[in-house]
Amino acid sequence: MHLSMDDTPAPIDIWKRPRPVRIEFEKLVRGTLNQAADRRHCERTFRVLVGSGRDCVLHSIELPIVVIPLRGRLKLTEGDGTRLLHRGQVFVGDGGQRVQLIGGSDSLWMALAAPPGAWRQFVDVICEQTIPAPVLLPATHAADRGLARAAVRLAREARDHATSGRCEGAMLGFVALLLDLQSIFDALIARCPGRTLGQRRGVFLRLQRVCNYMESSSDLDLGIAGFARVANYSPCHFLRTFNTVYGKTPHAVLIEQRLKRALRLVNDTALSITEVAHASGFEDRCAFARSFKRRYGETASAVRERRLAAAAVCD
Repeated sequence: MHLSMDDTPAPIDIWKRPRPVRIEFEKLVRGTLNQAADRRHCERTFRVLVGSGRDCVLHSIELPIVVIPLRGRLKLTEGDGTRLLHRGQVFVGDGGQRVQLIGGSDSLWMALAAPPGAWRQFVDVICEQTIPAPVLLPATHAADRGLARAAVRLAREARDHATSGRCEGAMLGFVALLLDLQSIFDALIARCPGRTLGQRRGVFLRLQRVCNYMESSSDLDLGIAGFARVANYSPCHFLRTFNTVYGKTPHAVLIEQRLKRALRLVNDTALSITEVAHASGFEDRCAFARSFKRRYGETASAVRERRLAAAAVCD
C-alpha cells in the first residue's frame, strides 16, 4: 500500500482548532527506533511512524499508542504478552505497558505515539464534552477500511505538510474515527462502579488491561488472584467488578480468547490439532474439541479441511 490518497482532509472548525501540536513523521525501513531513549516527546508532540520489512523494529516507551497493520503481519509485544496483528485490526495501548513492534518480511504498518496531552488536544476539539482520562482505552479492534484510509492520509500529510492545517485536519479525521471505534465500550463503562464518568473510565481501564493480557497470553492462566494483581484490585473486588461489567466470569473470557487463538492457528498454521490445543492453553484435547465445536459449530479439523478445500479451488 502506497502512502497516497485521493480523499480530501477533513476541514477544521476555526473556532475549535486544537492548540499547537508538533507532528513528526518518520519512515522506518530497516533498523531499530528506541523511543525510550528519545527525549523529543514533549507534551504536545505526535510521532507518526511508518515501518516496513522484517528488519524494522520499534521499541516504544510507555505512551498511548495506536498501531495499524496495512499489509502482512506484525508481532506486537505489550508487557509480558505477545500477539500477531493482521491487516484489518487496530491496536490501542493506553501507555500503561511498554510496547515493541517487529514487522514481518512483507509487512507495512503505521503507528501513532504521543503523550496523553497531545491526544487530548484533538479529542477535546471533536467531543462536545470533555472525556475524562484515560483518553484512549486499551483494546484490539476490528477496523474497517475507512480507518486505514484515514491513517494513510494522515501519514501522507505528516510527511509532506507536517506544520499545515491540512495535517491537523487529517489528524482530526483519524482521531474522530478512532473515538467512534472505541464508543463500543460506552455501555460497559456505564456498568462500572463510580460516581463520576472519570472514575468509571478508570475502573474500566483496569479491567481492559486484564482482557488485553488474556488476549496476548491466553495460553497462561493466572487465576483470579493473578488477574486481580494485573488490575491492582483485591481478588474479591476484582471478581465482583468483572462479573458486573462484562456479565461473565474471567475464566469464561479467558476460554473465549483461547478459542479465538485456536481458530487463528487452525486457519493460519500447519500445526496439528493437538498442537493447536496446547498452544492455545488447553491441556486436554477432548475438552478443547468440545469447546471449539460448541463455539464454532464444527470441529477444528472440519474448519481446516474447509479452508484447504477453498484454497485449492482458488489455485
